[in-house]
Amino acid sequence: MLLGAQWGDEGKGKATDLLGGSVDYVVRYQGGNNAGHTVVVGDQKYALHLLPSGILSPGCTPVIGNGVVVDPSVLLSELSGLNERGVDTSKLLLSGNAHIITPYNVTVDKVTERFLGKRKIGTTGRGIGPTYADKINRVGIRVQDLYDESILTQKVEAALDVKNQILTKLYNRRAIAVDQVVEELLDYADKLAPYVADTVLVINQALEEDKVVLFEGGQGTLLDIDHGTYPFVTSSNPTAGGACTGAGVGPTKISRVIGILKAYTTRVGAGPFPTELFDEDGEALRRIGGERGVTTGRDRRCGWFDAVIARYATRVNGLTDFFLTKLDVLTGWEQIPVCVAYEIDGKRVEELPYSQTDFHHAKPVYEMLPGWSEDISKAKSFSDLPKNAQSYVKALEEMSGAPISAIGVGPGRDETIQINSFL
Repeated sequence: MLLGAQWGDEGKGKATDLLGGSVDYVVRYQGGNNAGHTVVVGDQKYALHLLPSGILSPGCTPVIGNGVVVDPSVLLSELSGLNERGVDTSKLLLSGNAHIITPYNVTVDKVTERFLGKRKIGTTGRGIGPTYADKINRVGIRVQDLYDESILTQKVEAALDVKNQILTKLYNRRAIAVDQVVEELLDYADKLAPYVADTVLVINQALEEDKVVLFEGGQGTLLDIDHGTYPFVTSSNPTAGGACTGAGVGPTKISRVIGILKAYTTRVGAGPFPTELFDEDGEALRRIGGERGVTTGRDRRCGWFDAVIARYATRVNGLTDFFLTKLDVLTGWEQIPVCVAYEIDGKRVEELPYSQTDFHHAKPVYEMLPGWSEDISKAKSFSDLPKNAQSYVKALEEMSGAPISAIGVGPGRDETIQINSFL
């Protein structure tokens, strides 16, 4: 399993793609098109939103699991774009139990966030939260509903009974017509039909046949609805446990959990961020690292590495390994600060505070590590790295609580140092 160990955008796409040629299935188990992965193959760059990164690996079967929420227009557009670039997408499997992001979910998301004003969460406005809310409220639309017009109509009517009241009376918006939504959704049925499958059965049969299945999380640990910086989180569980429910596999089937760590820290959207930088260093990290959201297009907030949240990610996910990305971005700093603890109300705290209030007031306690100026993008082994870069990696490994098994030294598929094999 691969998942983000920070606030997302750690480079999961690169890690998944690296392993894609060695696995039989890559399964996305949560989130929607609010997540984004950038994968660089040769001189080609691919921006993926809903599709698992494994779709770029020939021979690998990509799977969108039941825990994902799917905007059909986005999925079909993404498939079309890859097909035009010569990528074979015919092996994709889409869970019939995955929930559909409807037009009214997108509308509700946007008007609600606008209504919150200064209290806004910082959502992407793509309807993900309202779709998960419909799922929990048992008025959601699933992929399989597209193939029974009667059931689909009943479910859309049930969902809009309340939503139209909210839209018209609270937000002064026009009511949404049931027939219009049903017609739009039914138009996707034939286009999606070749991909729809009982993915829980497929995945478990693959595991029984000793096939290699890689589970891919979207977002990151600190955006988990239960274990993240609530309420500034996503609406699903990107943590390791989310794979069990979002893909339909038992926890005993998962043998390895790899956390993706950026060599510094970023996040998109509102919420606390103890190591965030507002100076020239923050701007340099943003510029050199190309820190702009794949899906949102928003500039990412940037800060130094936070070992406190790395340790937390190790604990709540049961991480066995780390994949450290973007080490090359730190080239050029004479000294690199690393957050080893927080100061809260004058007290040193070395673990993530469970209180939201305390976390908002957390101030980073830094340890300074020596930097390096040598270009590391051509490094093929750990010993090729400058001594200070080696020391930085070893320090992060010790602070984070799990071994670092791979290091990204550039955006390309081949710009990775593997220390220990993942498979």
